Amino acid sequence: MAPRRIQVLISGRVQGVFFRQTALEEALRLGLGGWVRNRLDGRVEAHAEGPAEAVAAFLDFCRRGPERARVDEVLVAEQVPRGETMFRVETSR
Repeated sequence: MAPRRIQVLISGRVQGVFFRQTALEEALRLGLGGWVRNRLDGRVEAHAEGPAEAVAAFLDFCRRGPERARVDEVLVAEQVPRGETMFRVETSR
């Protein structure tokens, strides 16, 4: 299956409820590459790359969020796959 790469911006009550850590765990479980971080504007940003089916499953996770998170909006931007192999958590900039 062809690789897919996306940038996701998640809005709502997503910081302070372990959304970032839970998203990291889900991405690792799915075997994706990329990164996830909390943004200063209150959103969570993630870049995920891998098989299209796994990226779609990660996107579904982002839309529903972990328990206690309230996801209001998920913006998705397709990107050109670059072949990333590591997943990392970044701190806010």
